[in-house]
Amino acid sequence: MPCMLIDPTQKYRPYVPLVLDNRQWPTKTFTKAPIWLSTDLRDGNQALACPMTADQKLTFFRLLVKCGFKEIEIAYPSASDTDFSFVRYLIENNEIPDDVWIQVLTPAREDLIRKSFEAVAGAKHVILHMYNALCPMFRNIVFRNSKEQTVELAIRHSKLVSELADQYSASHGMKFRYEYSPETFTQTELEFSLQVCEAVKTAWGKAGPGIDRIIFNLPATVEIAPPNHYADQIEYFAAHISERENVIISLHPHNDRGTAIAAAELAVLGGADRVEGCLFGNGERTGNVDIVTLALNLYTQGITPNLDFSNIQEVIDVVTSCNDLPVHPRHPYAGELVFTAFSGSHQDAIKKGFEEQHIRHKKNDENGELKMWQIPYMPLDPADLGCSYEAVIRVNAQSGKGGIAYLVKQHLQLDLPRNMQIAFYKVIQRISDREAREVTVEDITTAFRETYHFGGSKYEGRLALKSFRMTTEPSPDPTDDDEPFDERRRFDGTMLVDGVLRVIRGDGNGPISALLDALRTHLDINMTLREYTEHAVGEGENSKAASYIELVNTTDDVKETRQSSESWWGVGLDPDISASSLHAVLSAVNGAIGDRILPELKLSVGFNTTSGQSDVSDAIVNTLGLTLPRRLQTSFFEVVQRAVRESDGKILYEDLTRLFRETYGYEVEDKGRFSLGDFRFERVEGGGPQFKGDMEIDGVVCKVVGEGNGPLSAALAALHTQVEGTLVCREYSEHSVGEGSEVKAVSFVELVYELPGRVKKEAAWGLGSDTDITASGIRAVLRAASRLSVVAKKA
Repeated sequence: MPCMLIDPTQKYRPYVPLVLDNRQWPTKTFTKAPIWLSTDLRDGNQALACPMTADQKLTFFRLLVKCGFKEIEIAYPSASDTDFSFVRYLIENNEIPDDVWIQVLTPAREDLIRKSFEAVAGAKHVILHMYNALCPMFRNIVFRNSKEQTVELAIRHSKLVSELADQYSASHGMKFRYEYSPETFTQTELEFSLQVCEAVKTAWGKAGPGIDRIIFNLPATVEIAPPNHYADQIEYFAAHISERENVIISLHPHNDRGTAIAAAELAVLGGADRVEGCLFGNGERTGNVDIVTLALNLYTQGITPNLDFSNIQEVIDVVTSCNDLPVHPRHPYAGELVFTAFSGSHQDAIKKGFEEQHIRHKKNDENGELKMWQIPYMPLDPADLGCSYEAVIRVNAQSGKGGIAYLVKQHLQLDLPRNMQIAFYKVIQRISDREAREVTVEDITTAFRETYHFGGSKYEGRLALKSFRMTTEPSPDPTDDDEPFDERRRFDGTMLVDGVLRVIRGDGNGPISALLDALRTHLDINMTLREYTEHAVGEGENSKAASYIELVNTTDDVKETRQSSESWWGVGLDPDISASSLHAVLSAVNGAIGDRILPELKLSVGFNTTSGQSDVSDAIVNTLGLTLPRRLQTSFFEVVQRAVRESDGKILYEDLTRLFRETYGYEVEDKGRFSLGDFRFERVEGGGPQFKGDMEIDGVVCKVVGEGNGPLSAALAALHTQVEGTLVCREYSEHSVGEGSEVKAVSFVELVYELPGRVKKEAAWGLGSDTDITASGIRAVLRAASRLSVVAKKA
């Protein structure tokens, strides 16, 4: 059975290092990008199990042009009709921009060279690329040629290329450049490579400065040594080739040792001017050098690469669809995971990096300074490649609180306090352990919303604040006559408790302590604030306040309470800072109470009780949104007192609301003795408005007419035509409830009824509501009349 040798020197020879005196490349640095040539359509294509179709090659060519390549090796036209036809298509359909040089490859064979020229006929700018192998292995084994025969082959065919270039330039107005590759350069004796290249340059006979420079492409056809050896070879070649100013030294590194990137970079420092490679490193065996990585390596050093990968995903999509080869998730710059951190320590560093950079860039803006990119673990800003920060941090079992907090901040705009990060991290850990997979952003945000009841009615807990009012009053016990009274805050609020609207009240030195007092008093939830923090979300008119609350159970020992090992966090978000903090309190409380049974909320009304008239009226304000006139408050309080005489003076809040509705006819199905039908008002000449309409009296619809000095008195006059005695409006008030399209008017009317023969007058309140304020007032009059012992006239 084959196995690795204990002593590999018995089978493999090491490379022989060059002896260079005073090598220069180790001390050099990059100052500009090399000339790039893409060989995706030739070298990359011939390495595919299924070579590209003509349509795929055209799509790929257009991508290369879009990325900014000015030299593109498009085909090996003598190798197949497909490649030949593709070259012709590009030329005949004007697909090649004027500033792009196309390159075609041919071996040193006369018939194939001639066919290559036929393929490019009519193109404006062509690089004719010829090669033959020089190394001893190929000379002795493959071709059985001597050195002399190898040199003669290169000279003869270079002369042919020169002659054909002259002919086609004259007949077609073309511009040619010549590229010669001493194939297997890195495995060839350096002096022999130089000898052949000198002979080729002489045979070409056209090498000059600038655009006329001859290109010597020195391929690492097979990578057989460390990158520094390739750099030595290139530096030696550059130092010894004659007429260096008339020569472009080009690299064509392969990746057999996995060091093609390093080899190319060091060889450029060694004197190379040009690099041939493929996008993402496609090519024979382990591939060609990856031009995307080379270019972006320069970019991250502040050097313009002269290639545009601003939309890296488009490049990936085209390359993978044309080559049918995936880009590895860890591929530099382009892989799905290269901007992603799973590790907790990495995530924490990245999160802190973004936070610090945001502050630093703001100062840079103010001072007119450059905003330099400096984020731990991220040498390149993903945004420069058209990538979002969506996947910078992803979560699995190895992740930490910092990464999870980063995602919450990115997607929910909440900057969690450190201790809350720790608490929520445990929630995500449980999910990760249970699911045994990567935890997605959706998993995290959903878990956050469910844990802290954050994000609207869908995620509400057992307690949900619907409305509240904070009032301020001075403390009754000043400690110093010279000091102002301490202010106390009173919380009056309506909340859903297990789906039922309830009203609670509490006092404290601020909104949070007042709500905690209300919860303690009414729901037997006794908790203490341990930590509070807040920050703004957004700017300007649309900004909101985010509040974070940590609560602990209250004990008799203050120190024990503060040091409790068990706590609950909550979060609130609202344009109003007070509302935000109150939502945060209930968020934490919802987590604390779990499934615990809560006591019913009751008002205690009657002799020697703490609930008075204001408590009753506040309950109506919070449940129905109705601000009662002072006399109506007094009237209803008496109604409540009578109602609770047989129930130990206690009444549930929902029962209180129901009693109010039924007493005053506010939005109930029972129409009462008197109700309003269709009506209209007409102006009487020389007088006030005249009411004409239908009133239903004791189940009979009556046509009525009445005049008055206003709509209400006119309606009352119309009612008088149907009843005995006199009805007088003693008090009237109104206000609106609701918002926007839901707004309506609510009217409060107190009527006094006097009937001849009766000793006492009667008084009663009635309410009416309608989108029309006039109708609202009339309905209130009729509701009040329905509560009185009004005698209807006989028909």
